[in-house]
Amino acid sequence: MNNTGAQDASPALFPPIPENNTKENVTSLEWMYVLIPPYISIITVLGFVLNVFVLMVFCLHKKASTVAEIYLTNLAAADLFLMCFLPLWAVNVHNRFKETLLKEFCTAFYVGIYMNAYCSIFFLVLVSVDRYLALVHPISHESLRRPAYAKVACFCVWIMGFLLSIPLLVYKDVELGHGCSPKYQNVTTPVMIETKVFIGSFIIPIIIISFCTINILRALRKRSKNDFNIKKSDSKATTLILCVLLAFMICWIPYFLIQILEYLRESSILTDPDFIKRLEICKQIFPCLAIFNSVLNPFLYVLVGKNFRKKAKELFLRQSSERGTTTGFVSTRTYLTNSART
Repeated sequence: MNNTGAQDASPALFPPIPENNTKENVTSLEWMYVLIPPYISIITVLGFVLNVFVLMVFCLHKKASTVAEIYLTNLAAADLFLMCFLPLWAVNVHNRFKETLLKEFCTAFYVGIYMNAYCSIFFLVLVSVDRYLALVHPISHESLRRPAYAKVACFCVWIMGFLLSIPLLVYKDVELGHGCSPKYQNVTTPVMIETKVFIGSFIIPIIIISFCTINILRALRKRSKNDFNIKKSDSKATTLILCVLLAFMICWIPYFLIQILEYLRESSILTDPDFIKRLEICKQIFPCLAIFNSVLNPFLYVLVGKNFRKKAKELFLRQSSERGTTTGFVSTRTYLTNSART
C-alpha cells in the first residue's frame, strides 16, 4: 500500500517527483534536472554579489541610515542569507533527489528557505507601516519612527522568522531515500500547523501591506493636489518601497497560492489527475520565480532609488579618494626615503 501522498504534506520547494508517477509524467519533468541547477547557480552568484553591494552601500556610507533604509538593509541580509542555502538546492535537484546530502544539511536548507520567506515579508510589513506613518500620520506618530525602534523591530523579525521555522525541526523528518524532502512524522499534524503558519506569515501580512499601500497612494494623491514639492520629496522613498512591494507580490504570491492548492490536494479535495499533473509542473516553476525576487531587489534600488544611487556614488567617490590619498602618501614616502639614501 502506497501512502506517499498522505505523508508528503510539506510545501517543499522543488519537491521530488512522486514515486507513483507514470513514466510519461516523469519524462515531462526531465527538463527540471537540466534547467533548474544552472538557474539556481546563476541566481546564487548574482544574488550574493548584488546583495553584498547593497549592504556595503547602506552600512559603509557615512550618513546614518533612515528607518526605511534599516528595513531594506535587513531585507538584503535576508536575501543574502537565502543565497547561502541555494547551492544545496541545486545539488539536490542535479542528483535527481537521490541520497547525496546529510540529513542535517537538508534540515538546515529548508529552515533557511522558510526563514527568508518569513523574514522578507515581515520586513516589508515594517517598511509599509513606516511609509504609512510618514505620509498618513507624519506628526502624531513621528516618535514611533526612530532608528532605535527600527533596529529592535528587525531583531524581533529575525527571532520570529526562526520560531516560525521550528515546526520544520520539531514536527518534520527528512527522508533522504526520497530526496532532500521534509516529511511530517505525524499525518494528523500538517493541516493545523501549516494553516496557522500560513495565516500568520502570509494572509495577515498581506492584509497589513495592502491597507498601508492603499492609504499611502491616497495620501500621495491628496498631497499632489495641494503641494507638488511635498509630493516630490515623499515620493522618492515611497516609490522605491512600492516597487519593492510589487516585486515581492509578483514573485511570491504564485508560490503561496500553489501551497494552498497543494494542501487541498493532500486533503483529497482536489483529485483530478490532469489538474494534479499541472500542479506538479507549477511546483517546479513558481519557486524559481520566488527566489528571483532576491536578485530583483538590488536592481530596483539602483533603477528606482534615487537616494540609493546617490549614496552609492558618494561611497564610490569617497573610497576612490581615500585610495588615491593612500597611494599618493605611499609614493611620497617612498620618494623621500630614496632621496635620503642618495
